[in-house]
Amino acid sequence: MYHRFDENKYPSTNIRMDIFLKQIQLIKNLNYEFIHPKEFEKDFNVPKKQKKILLTIDDAFLSFYQVAWPYLKKNKIPFILFVSTEPVGNRGYMTWDQIKEIENEDFAVIGHHSHSHEYLIDISDQNFISDIETANQIFNKKIGYIPNLFSYPFGEYSEFMRKYISKHFTLAFGQHSGVIDVNKEKFQLPRFPINENYGEIKRFTSIIKTYPLEYKKLLPVEKKINISNNPPQFSVEFFENQKKIKNIICYSNEGDEWKKSNTEFTNFILTIKFREAFLPRRGRINCSLNDDGKWRWFGTQFIISNN
Repeated sequence: MYHRFDENKYPSTNIRMDIFLKQIQLIKNLNYEFIHPKEFEKDFNVPKKQKKILLTIDDAFLSFYQVAWPYLKKNKIPFILFVSTEPVGNRGYMTWDQIKEIENEDFAVIGHHSHSHEYLIDISDQNFISDIETANQIFNKKIGYIPNLFSYPFGEYSEFMRKYISKHFTLAFGQHSGVIDVNKEKFQLPRFPINENYGEIKRFTSIIKTYPLEYKKLLPVEKKINISNNPPQFSVEFFENQKKIKNIICYSNEGDEWKKSNTEFTNFILTIKFREAFLPRRGRINCSLNDDGKWRWFGTQFIISNN
């Protein structure tokens, strides 16, 4: 997941184009293919024999159009551009004419990223629905259809939001890190955020070589937590054929401090006994496993409410 290009004053959302080109070349050197979003959508439930890379761009910043788009167009590299409708045409953002130029190319897909791009998890359920419906009307007017791929602003969603999105879209993406596999829930798909802080080649190489850590079930289902259930009762049930599963290592940021998690393992179910409550705004858990030289990974996050 990328946002801005060559906007160096925003290191948390920016990537330098020279680094981006090195990342693309690394993907090619490892003989990984870019998957077309439509193919990804159509064949989601089909197990893959070969890892492929899905490229996504959030927010439709003007710097993407000016800096990265010419290269992607020349090389016909497929991607999803997730657009929030309200900022379009504002300073620093693409115009609808520019978005339609991209949409006209068969290797590029426009995705839905809400209307306002606010912290939608903080507003009422009805206002959340209204925000999505407002964007739907604008998409219909400007490009003639409503995109069926969704990206949650800031990667944040409650169970109500997930259920609503699942009824109106085909797939939805968060911003928790991980590798997608056929067992991942379709409306909370992970992505690795890439930026100046976490985009150096060494880390990127590690990400690209990572495999999915597959699981049957992750609890709690509700990703919005508050005073009454912070920290949450967290557990993950893995498949019995996963080798080396007891070698899994997890890290979590409860108390706003990243440390190795206190884990327990019984009958392929991992539980974490959190040291203390998570602090607003996000609680994160990342787990990895060395499976005979293959590093497997999954991440999840919770949104912490003060209420």
